Amino acid sequence: MTGVPVIELDEVTFRRDGKKIIDGISLTVRAGEHWALLGPNGAGKSTLLGFCGAVTFPTTGVVRVLGEQFGRVELARLRRSIGHVNPRHALQHPLSVREVVLTGITGTNDLPMRWTPTPDDLARTDALIDALGLSGKAGDRWPTLSQGERGRALIARALISDPKVLLLDEPSTGLDLAAREQLLSTVDTLDRTHPEVASILVTHHLEELPSSTTHALLIAGGHTVAAGPAGNVITTEHVSTAFDHPIEVRRDEGRWSARAR
Repeated sequence: MTGVPVIELDEVTFRRDGKKIIDGISLTVRAGEHWALLGPNGAGKSTLLGFCGAVTFPTTGVVRVLGEQFGRVELARLRRSIGHVNPRHALQHPLSVREVVLTGITGTNDLPMRWTPTPDDLARTDALIDALGLSGKAGDRWPTLSQGERGRALIARALISDPKVLLLDEPSTGLDLAAREQLLSTVDTLDRTHPEVASILVTHHLEELPSSTTHALLIAGGHTVAAGPAGNVITTEHVSTAFDHPIEVRRDEGRWSARAR
């Protein structure tokens, strides 16, 4: 499966209230690749992620997800093969970690009434909880968890449905330094445990990129600044252009940092 296109954006544009949010962006993400989607606030990152998650239609251009073209396929069916990690995940009830992970099977925020997980569902859930270092927290309720524990639980929730694509929407939001590093270490392990899964991580902080990042798309004002292998894109020149400010970019042992010149 490695190398097969799983997300293809071809000259997509998007307008909202007459304003062009995305202007002619193209992107191809292949199985096993790990992309960073970078840019300043208001650059259009969330809109692009909506295309990749089979949530938003472009105004013009072509979107293909898992080989299926928008307009010719039921998007709800596509979404079942896409894992979405959103740190702002909303719950109406104080579910346990195990129950939150199980909602990844049903594709709901809370457990549906009259739905009972199978023994296989429970076994896979506990295996993922253990793999992500939460075995001692499986029965703990959501309100009692730290932000870092919630982040790892949401990754397990996203993986339980065996997705082809994993979308991480600013997963380090609200995390302290230790929790952020634990979460990024967890993301790095996915390259080994789920090598066929493609991922896109959205952030505007270079320090929040895992070392497993292979490619990057850097955007500003709805346009592409640079796209391709991460080492060629995440540079002082490109980042300074995207953020319209002189920024020095450094990379040490696979991790990036940035500071104003």
